[in-house]
Amino acid sequence: MPHKQRYTAPVVLVDDEEELLFSSMVLLRNHDISPVVTYPDSRELIGQLEIHGASVILLDLMMPNLTGRELLPQIRRFFPDIPVIIMTAVHDLDTAVSCMKEGAFDYLVKPVDENRFISSVQRAMERHHLQLEIGRLKHHLLSDRVEHNPAFSEIITQSRKMHAIFKYIEAVADAEEPVLIMGETGVGKELMVEATHRLSGREGPLVAVNVAGIDDNMFSDTLFGHRRGAFSGADQHREGMIATAKNGTLFLDEIGDLGQASQVKLLRLLQEKKYYPLGSDLPIKTSARVICATNRNLAQAMETSGFRADLYFRLAAHHVLIPPLRERKEDIKLLLNHFLAEISETRKHPVPTPPPEIFKLLESYHFPGNIRELKGMTMDAMAHHEGGMLSMDLFKRHIFSKSGLTVAEPQRHDSDEGIFRDHPDPLPTIQTATDLLIQEALRRSGNNQGIAAALLGITRQTLNRRVQTKKKDGLI
Repeated sequence: MPHKQRYTAPVVLVDDEEELLFSSMVLLRNHDISPVVTYPDSRELIGQLEIHGASVILLDLMMPNLTGRELLPQIRRFFPDIPVIIMTAVHDLDTAVSCMKEGAFDYLVKPVDENRFISSVQRAMERHHLQLEIGRLKHHLLSDRVEHNPAFSEIITQSRKMHAIFKYIEAVADAEEPVLIMGETGVGKELMVEATHRLSGREGPLVAVNVAGIDDNMFSDTLFGHRRGAFSGADQHREGMIATAKNGTLFLDEIGDLGQASQVKLLRLLQEKKYYPLGSDLPIKTSARVICATNRNLAQAMETSGFRADLYFRLAAHHVLIPPLRERKEDIKLLLNHFLAEISETRKHPVPTPPPEIFKLLESYHFPGNIRELKGMTMDAMAHHEGGMLSMDLFKRHIFSKSGLTVAEPQRHDSDEGIFRDHPDPLPTIQTATDLLIQEALRRSGNNQGIAAALLGITRQTLNRRVQTKKKDGLI
């Protein structure tokens, strides 16, 4: 996919005092606010906005030819999404109230305090960016189509839940804020990260770092790098992963396992967009977008293990929760056929035909390892496959050993958790218990007797005889 050109609308300064324009532009650039465009002639503004737009307009009220009071209603009418900050030497309450009623974002009186000036511009830019994000989300989420489907080509799914996630990812892929991708082990978080990076249009690479189990020193050195002599053994300068991800994406996997001290450093990086290599007093500005993934529930981790709330809310600016395979069973057949074709191509063998019963068997399983587990089961079955129809034996063996669907699993017998806790006293007879097991196996298998017999550990013929007997007696 061709990369999109990334463009940020400029901050626009309109004032007939050219000295003020220059000093304001320098001040903004010193605070990493760019691009900045200045117009000493207010008559040029509307035409330039039609071509280039703006993220914020700083507008003087008293100017020759066309005053700020005359321009403000025109800007609000034709460019309602652009925040306008009024800057004037007129310290008049009625004028300020009138401008705010006409839609001005802020009203600054010259000479403006530098901190107040920068703060006002930053807040206006955040508001403008938020409006753009809302517009993008509305466009994508209200649409019925996925516009960049090739980016998701490696994610095999026909689930409506997954397609909704695709649309959301399309809407936020080129934003600057972090993305937090959550989901159980094996659901495909890494593939979603790769798709997000592809859609972002960023020119730089996707750089992945697994932060689980690394201490704070290792975290700092891995991400920020170090200067020669920063510590014992630092014989030469080393770039960190953030530098490697320049103009790209930094993917931090297993973010839920990050230590407290490292969380503070990551939070500062996200807030300031700057970092310090070990042994350096000079900050480096980062252009990498951060995406994080975890199989932990970070909202719960804030309560139980001390994950920082401020970091969580910063990371979850855009938040995706990938559903487990048991909640998207419509994907099981699609995935199994995909894995069979993929493995067969690797082995240079014909693609085997799966027995129809296998899909009901797999749909009855809860898949704690999700898609990764299904792929492992398929690879194991294919390793023993010699031709013809695919055998279900290895699938059954795996499911029975992992899921507890067989009757042989030990059950608890206390009064609150027993398997017949909802059955009135006295205990059911052996015959009644057998009938209950058969009914449950048939329910779980979707009335497929082959699967139900496998779940019960009996032959299909035996189950069929029992079912026919019950039908003959009018009991089912």
